[in-house]
Amino acid sequence: MEKIILVTGSTDGVGKLTAAKLAGNGHAVYLHGRSPEKLDATISEIRTMTKNEKVDGFVADFSDPDGVRQMVDQVNRDLSKMDILINNAGVFKSPEEYNKNGLDMRFAVNYFAPYLLTQGLISLLNKGSDPRVINLSSAAQSPVSLNALSGQESVSDWESYAQSKLALTMWSFHLAQACPEIAVIAVNPGSLLNTRMVAEAFGHHRSSADKGADILYDLAVSDKYKGITGKYFDNDQGCFAQAHPEAYRKTEVDRLIHATGNLI
Repeated sequence: MEKIILVTGSTDGVGKLTAAKLAGNGHAVYLHGRSPEKLDATISEIRTMTKNEKVDGFVADFSDPDGVRQMVDQVNRDLSKMDILINNAGVFKSPEEYNKNGLDMRFAVNYFAPYLLTQGLISLLNKGSDPRVINLSSAAQSPVSLNALSGQESVSDWESYAQSKLALTMWSFHLAQACPEIAVIAVNPGSLLNTRMVAEAFGHHRSSADKGADILYDLAVSDKYKGITGKYFDNDQGCFAQAHPEAYRKTEVDRLIHATGNLI
């Protein structure tokens, strides 16, 4: 069955590979990118490669909450439903430490953007068939400092990245409980995949980016994962596994969600 799918951060890396694989199997795929020129070029490339004209996209700078909200409005205008949302967009290194609202760039892009986007598209997902939200977590997860979350405490790139990924995982589990009609899975697509972000951060890779794209594809559309929600998939192990212990502590999750609501 053809699915309507949105993949964020899909003009290169794992996101682009995932979008191409989904389009190649006949799904209607919407890409997302920050650069209109790069987005248009990627859409054209995937259409040509897959011979699938049901490929389009949306532009938004995910470091800017207002940009995310504008994208939410456009998606809701353009689509009547959505079956799959893959929150893939992420950042590790950034030329600027904070966004215009004074939030750390890792938290802004890796956590607040997917939070805002998903919350704004719940009504479309509720109209979808077997709706699923796949959130890109990481093997790097660190306890969330609410001061770092709000931009009041400066931490290292690595620490803010790891905290943002645990925040995303904690919210994923919360969302799964709050919206039981939508399957929500947080996933570590694989450590040190061959992507630009990994190259910029570490200078070397361990596995092909296809490893990440393959698991995102399967989690999104395979019947094998139908109905599974509120779990963390660790692609380094190739199975569902335990996330950081704080992801399962209701008090910590509630504190995060309350703080997020106040900041948003």
